[in-house]
Amino acid sequence: MKNKLRELRKNQKLTQEELANLIGISRQAINAIEKEKFDPSLPTAFKMSKLFKTPIEELFFFEGSK
Repeated sequence: MKNKLRELRKNQKLTQEELANLIGISRQAINAIEKEKFDPSLPTAFKMSKLFKTPIEELFFFEGSK
């Protein structure tokens, strides 16, 4: 699954560590999600969506759907 996490994080001037602390996961998990090697759990996706004020469907999407 593709995502806009890195773009949104950088727009907010957050480091991976800061984002991880805000949503309660590890920096390594943020890195893996940004590199599209790992898909977050639904609760984590909702936390990211709320933090960035972006619908989940815009934050995460399947290749070819955007």
